[in-house]
Amino acid sequence: MHRLTQTPVPERLPPVLAGPLLRRLEPGRLVLWLVGSAPLALTLVLAPEAGAPLRLQLDARNCRVLRFGRHACVHLIDVVLDEPLPQDTIIEYDLLVTQDDGAQAGIAQWAPHLLHAGAARPNLVLRSRSDNILFGSCRKPHHPAPDGLARADALVADHARQAAERPAFLMLCGDQVYADDVAGPMLAAIHALIRRLGLYGERLDGAVVADSEALYRHQASYYRRVELLPAVKSNDALRDRFFGGSEKPIFTTANAHNHLVTLAEVMAMYLLAWSPVPWQLVADAPPPALEPRHRERWRRESQALAGFRRDLPQVARLLAHVQTLMIFDDHDITDDWNLSAKWEATAYGHPFSRRIVGNALIAYMLCQGWGNRPDVFGAALDDLSALADTAAHDDRLDAALQDALVTRLLAFHRWDFVVRTKPTVIVLDTRTRRWRNRRRPGHPSGLMDWESLTELQHELLDETAAVIVSPTPMFGVKLIEVVQSVATFAGLALTVDAENWMAHRGAASSMLNIFRHTRTPGNYVVLSGDVHYSFAYDAEVRDSERAPHIWQITSSGIKNEFPRRLLDWLDRGNRWLYSPRSPLNWFTQRRDLALTPYLPDARQHGERVWNGAGIGQVWLDGEGRPLRIVQHNADGRPSTRFLAPEPPSV
Repeated sequence: MHRLTQTPVPERLPPVLAGPLLRRLEPGRLVLWLVGSAPLALTLVLAPEAGAPLRLQLDARNCRVLRFGRHACVHLIDVVLDEPLPQDTIIEYDLLVTQDDGAQAGIAQWAPHLLHAGAARPNLVLRSRSDNILFGSCRKPHHPAPDGLARADALVADHARQAAERPAFLMLCGDQVYADDVAGPMLAAIHALIRRLGLYGERLDGAVVADSEALYRHQASYYRRVELLPAVKSNDALRDRFFGGSEKPIFTTANAHNHLVTLAEVMAMYLLAWSPVPWQLVADAPPPALEPRHRERWRRESQALAGFRRDLPQVARLLAHVQTLMIFDDHDITDDWNLSAKWEATAYGHPFSRRIVGNALIAYMLCQGWGNRPDVFGAALDDLSALADTAAHDDRLDAALQDALVTRLLAFHRWDFVVRTKPTVIVLDTRTRRWRNRRRPGHPSGLMDWESLTELQHELLDETAAVIVSPTPMFGVKLIEVVQSVATFAGLALTVDAENWMAHRGAASSMLNIFRHTRTPGNYVVLSGDVHYSFAYDAEVRDSERAPHIWQITSSGIKNEFPRRLLDWLDRGNRWLYSPRSPLNWFTQRRDLALTPYLPDARQHGERVWNGAGIGQVWLDGEGRPLRIVQHNADGRPSTRFLAPEPPSV
């Protein structure tokens, strides 16, 4: 069988291709993620400011190695300590790699870009309270804006030795990668990295192409992947069968011309999104043959990716110094993922679309989900290990085992997680446990079903304060939600991505009832992203015995932005149509709330929203209430503060 010609592998690949990333960190347990070019013999060194250094040799008990290519292995490091580490102090650490000659090389040797100026090793801080949080979402590599994660690295670098000023964690609220919106030069780098590392291929049932190798060399592989939809008699007929002919079909959204398909493609994307090292292996990758109409686009995307690559050393340094928690939104898998019951039936009813979604979900588990909640993924990782073993002979995964793993993950419902700090942090899964509209399956599903909302209420019982991470804002800009509602009524829910908490009456009512419950917290901070602009609301529940306080704080667009002129008009229209005395307020799902907007200090014309790539940061007081809300702009402008609110509105 014909296979892609493998690019000759250098005699010595870098031992570490990406990482380490600091994931779930507790005084008695450290979870780290790393990708090596081979299984590595690692020693973890921990050196608190006060106390003797600790050396731990990592083995199969605390470092699980999963191979996804001939020269690519994920190392899932999960260390339980005999004695807890001190909190609120600087702890230096190192990962020593034992080389063939027995010598050990530390991070300063194999990844010097991870060190702050003058430092011999990276460091971490185990904060005793979650009262200083960096957060954001939507990091699209080829968007022309600078990278907000590089801005976050600069913030951490300013306080590299000041434990009290370090954030408790970085919360990535969704769209850490864009599997459905990929630049042509990025796809070329992905394919070059697949060849260089020998990432495993796969068979593609139900597709126009037979396998991954045929996909990579197909003439429609660049900018024309919409032509490679599941093999039916007519793609037009497929659109009609899927979405009535009037809405955008699956995997052919406006920017999905290079939608990732294979597991190898998605895994290569993660490496290129989080580390500068893989780019060094594909620096000389030649561009593919392009049609004239695509050459200008390639040039623009190449320029944007040059800036992305320039910032990657700082991004990698940030992820090596700050505990990073993650949750998916749609672009981590595909646009409109599980938007409606009709979408689900369509996507999972065809083997090719099911595999595309499944591959992205496998990669998410391995690169993101595991680090949030390692204890729940044992069975899925066992399946993945067995799947990887099948590629030992011919570098291709067994299709039956791959489909079985996809089936397991599509039925998996433990992507959410809780961090029991002060205040408690609850991270919601708003993508896979949806409240489906059975009567109108084409209408948007509720973001969480009744069972998952009940579980959320259980987690909140008897807490005095909580931080809730909801990828999509619970309380957004009313006018935009109305536009989405009208589009849904007209049968265009997919066209406008009509996903918000208020779009489904059952989910919205259940969430408000949770806030009203007498044993749930009095103070909530809701952190969100998704919408590509930033805002903050102070909300109080009307007609409630104790009037719980809710702060909706949205920082979206780590490397993405909303169209500026359009957002200006929507913001202005929202202020006109939904002023405090407007009767239109009583026709919204939020009529039981008193909403008060915080105002950005750099506003010029009364804006309530702020548009600009960057990273959000919030500081909380001892009662879990916001002390300061800041959006740090990635483009060099001074940070934007959201100031004390105006009088309450409805």
